[in-house]
Parts: sequence; C-alpha cells; structure tokens
Amino acid sequence: MDLCNINEIKALLTRHGFHFSKAKGQNFLTQSWVPREIVLDAGIDDTCGVLEVGPGIGPLTQQLCRSAKKVVAVEVDRSLQPVLAETMAGNENLTILFADILKTDIKALVEEEFSGLRPMACANLPYYITTPVLAALLESRAFEAVTVMVQKEVAQRICAPAGKGDYGAFSVFCQYYAVPELLFDVLPSCFIPQPKVTSSVLKLTMRAEPPCPIPDEKLFFRVVKASFAQRRKTLVNALSSGFGEFTKQQLSGAIEAAGFSPTVRGETLDIPGFAAVCRELLKL
Repeated sequence: MDLCNINEIKALLTRHGFHFSKAKGQNFLTQSWVPREIVLDAGIDDTCGVLEVGPGIGPLTQQLCRSAKKVVAVEVDRSLQPVLAETMAGNENLTILFADILKTDIKALVEEEFSGLRPMACANLPYYITTPVLAALLESRAFEAVTVMVQKEVAQRICAPAGKGDYGAFSVFCQYYAVPELLFDVLPSCFIPQPKVTSSVLKLTMRAEPPCPIPDEKLFFRVVKASFAQRRKTLVNALSSGFGEFTKQQLSGAIEAAGFSPTVRGETLDIPGFAAVCRELLKL
C-alpha cells in the first residue's frame, strides 16, 4: 500500500471511518519522497533503534521499518489503532504503543527497547505540541539524534543564533542539549489536509556535554527564561523582574563582572554569555 497516495489514503480512512482531527493537528503526507528523505538524512540504518512520535497512518513508520533494526511508534490517537493494524501489518521489527509521549518515561522505554542499538528519535510534530514533545525528547538525553518535521518558523527559531530576531529561550534550550541542523523544507501541498504554512525537517544531534561549563543548570535556565520574558528590555531590567532576591545594583554588577555592559539586552547573549552571568550571580 502506498501510504502517500491521496486516493489510497482516502479509501483507507473511509474503510475505518476515520476523520481528521484539527484539535490533534493531523496532516498526512502525500509525497513519498519526504519520509524517504527524512530517514536518509536522519542517518537511520540497521544499527539503530528508532522511537517515532505520532506515526499517523504510518508513511514515515514504513520507511523507518525498512531501514532500522527496531522501531517503537508512540501514538496518542487510539482511533488510529485499526488503521495502523492494516497499514503496518507484516512489519515484525515494529512495536506500536498507544500512549501520550508526554506521560511516558522516555529514557526507560529507550533503555528497555533499544539495548545494544543506536537510539534515535523521529517525529512529524503538530504545531500545538512541538515545544513540549521536543523538550521531552531532548531532556531525556536518551538519543544520539532527534529528527523532526515542524513548522518552518519553529525550525528557524530553534536554529537562530544570538542577536537574531527569532532567537529566544527555546533556541537556547535546544542548542544547550543539541546541535540543530535545518535539512529541508516541505511545502503545504505535500499534505492532506493542506496546512497553511511550510514545514521544515530539522536534525538535532545530541551533545555529550553542554557547549560550555554550566555552574548551575537550574539557575542557568532561570536566567534564560527571565532574559526573554520581556524582550527589548535591558538584561538588568529583565533580571530584576525575575530575581526579586537581588537588588538592581547587584544584578548590574554581576552583568558587568560577566563582561557585559549594563545596557546589554538578553537576546544578544549566547550560551557562554548566559553561563558567565550565572557564575557571577552565584557569587552574590
């Protein structure tokens, strides 16, 4: 079965009485080159165990099963159970779990299912859950790499360098855990129903260590969150709102001691810059 053929998709869904859910952000691929390219660019081979989030009707799952040693697909929509039973029949290296990935112990699942294999993650993520799902995958530190399809603007934000307009707290978060690489774009015409925006495929290669020494991880992310909470404000004013335990004078002194002007804006700092501010705050 061609899981990217529009007519076959419609016939399949009609057979099972399935209806697209806007609430779940369901858009199914209609171009077979897309899942093939995702698997190729993700570096999936027979040394890999792959966790797929949100298989849908299974076009990416099908390609993953052809390349990987083992695939575990986690799907939240139980109404897809009979559909996947039909489309994925015969794939002996596939396990389908009907569960919410955000309520799943990802690290434990990967350790249990992929012993002796290179653990990878792949997903076509709906916009409304992109941030929490990607955060969960990265925070688990369970994978060698995470390859996802997301809205293009989200991919650009994740890859943005310090000082750019789309650079934000989520950019820092992702770049803290991984090295992001924008692979290719996927036009709305490649989906049914067609979304209103272009998608991009992004590969995040996990870091063994953060890009620089971090004195206190919890404090680091607190500083990052406060720095972007009020964009276009100076860093000292932004931190004043997020760190009530320090005076503005103390914060200004810490920023200067970290090597920055008191008038610097948080969005111009890269990860080493935020780490430097953290080190000075720990001295207060």
